[in-house]
Amino acid sequence: MRRLAPFALTLAPALALGACSTTGAGTGRDTAVPPVLLTPEAQDEFSFAQPAVARVTHVDLDLALDFRARSVGGTATLDIAAADGAQEIVLDSNGLQISAITAPDGSALGWTAGDTVAGKGAPLTVRMGDARRITITYRSAPEADALQWLAPEQTAGGQQPFMFSQGQAINNRSWIPTQDSPGIRQTWTARITAPEPLTVVMSGIAQGQPEAIGDGRRAFRFAMEKPVAPYLIAVAAGDIGFATLGPRSGVWAEAATLERAAAELVDTEAMIDAAERLYGPYRWGRYDMIVLPPSFPYGGMENPVMTFLTPTFIAGDRSLTGLVAHELAHSWSGNLVTYASWRDGWLNEGVTSYIENRVVEEVFGPERAAQERMLSFAEVTGALEELGADAPGTTLRTPPVLDPIDYSSAIIYDKGALFLHTLERIVGRERFDPFLRSWFDAHAFQPATSAMFLDYLRRELVRGDTALEQRLMLDQWVYAPGLPANVARPDPQVFAGVETAAHAYAADRTIDAAAWRGWSTAERMRFLGSLPEKVSAAELARLDEALGLSSTGNAELRFLWLQAALRNRYDPAVPQAEAFLGTVGRNKFVAPLFATLVEQGEWGRPIAKRIYARTRPTYHSFTRGRVDRLLGVGG
Repeated sequence: MRRLAPFALTLAPALALGACSTTGAGTGRDTAVPPVLLTPEAQDEFSFAQPAVARVTHVDLDLALDFRARSVGGTATLDIAAADGAQEIVLDSNGLQISAITAPDGSALGWTAGDTVAGKGAPLTVRMGDARRITITYRSAPEADALQWLAPEQTAGGQQPFMFSQGQAINNRSWIPTQDSPGIRQTWTARITAPEPLTVVMSGIAQGQPEAIGDGRRAFRFAMEKPVAPYLIAVAAGDIGFATLGPRSGVWAEAATLERAAAELVDTEAMIDAAERLYGPYRWGRYDMIVLPPSFPYGGMENPVMTFLTPTFIAGDRSLTGLVAHELAHSWSGNLVTYASWRDGWLNEGVTSYIENRVVEEVFGPERAAQERMLSFAEVTGALEELGADAPGTTLRTPPVLDPIDYSSAIIYDKGALFLHTLERIVGRERFDPFLRSWFDAHAFQPATSAMFLDYLRRELVRGDTALEQRLMLDQWVYAPGLPANVARPDPQVFAGVETAAHAYAADRTIDAAAWRGWSTAERMRFLGSLPEKVSAAELARLDEALGLSSTGNAELRFLWLQAALRNRYDPAVPQAEAFLGTVGRNKFVAPLFATLVEQGEWGRPIAKRIYARTRPTYHSFTRGRVDRLLGVGG
């Protein structure tokens, strides 16, 4: 094989393309290409890409949404930066149906689709020769992992279909032929056509008004001029409207949901302001959101300029808007600075969870923030009890023996946040806040690794202070299992009243309904999470009657109630669970409730199978995959 001329290296080391720039014709884009890290810790084993040879720098999509075929089709034009002498580029694909690949002059380019690897897709190798811009004509498969297509009856309005994408972790390769790796940041533009009256939104800034193109279709244009990880390219289309929240924020939703969503999101601008005070300017222009139909599998997805949200955050009292603070926080941690490898999941989610808590404190006060920190700490301790304090699955950086894409969220989110709370407590906010802001400033629109974060922390915060280095226990936090001895434990007194009530209930089933009415959602969650494992049917009935658990509009509380009821084989809860599982697709709720039923053997498993036979088609592929494994079904 011909030896390729190497790229120059930075100290990272990284592909030093920052000195180069690419200009997209007609887009006004003139963007320095961010580096690709080459350290072993930055390697992405979930991508076939070989960015040291050739990498994608920009994607231009021209696609039509086909609801009947449940597919997108059209072209993706890729700008490429390559080493001297490079003749091929390797892309990621999963089920893409390629019909042609051409050079700028229209000449056909050779290409090969490699063997499919389970959970990864297949390499698409393009023999580009000297071309540094290629156009791929293709369609996605009807069951593309990233795309969910909803029939009208699966929407709130019931009249029009709906579709949305979910790219994270490695799903976007099922509808976009690119290098689907978080460390290979790309700018992008898109023209998406859809049937009227549907409106298309994307994780990019809308360019002008929709254009009628005939045959009852309209074209929508978008641009993302900031280089982003490719999993952050997202699209949704439905019969949706818009409500303004502030000068740079708003929300999209179906008509039946829009008013309630806007009322729940009135604090959005205050959250943006708080995050900016702490961590510097919001660099994305607008911060809009879309509330998706219930089948969306996550609480939220931090797609730039268009956060995707589950409707389950709408509680009527803004008590679950910590979710919005979390997705907003990703505008700094995760979107602005992104892990290069999925093994550093905490570097996105743990740092973001810490910022979320700080924003909640700024906007809603220290009491709510302290309560939510205590709930988060309980998630960590629960995970350590379940997995084992010395288990490799409790390290922040996922070890090689484990799958980082199917890793404990309590570790990467909650232990990750706890690491930063510990750093803050030891060095003080007056030092830690400027440090974290400087981390974002120094690495804006670039990939990063755990090693880079620790090196930067040692250089900018520790500064050779041996005693401080020992107190921080940095390597133990990131690379060792369990919780280090210096952990900043939250104050348990924030739930003192709840603990008293929980102990009273455990002792003699005393129910303090008056106290319940005065509690915050976090306090109520703490109480329900503290219920005894065994509760009789009569006791559950009294609990429901006193606290109104089966009728609550708060999805978090409804979930905890159903978990307690189902694990005690409480028959009146079965139709409640069936209704809940038939209207909620959020995996956080769905998979654990089915797991609880399965754990109940001959009582629960038939119920789970009966419910799932009806609800499975309404769930996203992510949720279906997890419940399929629980019940041993599929297809």
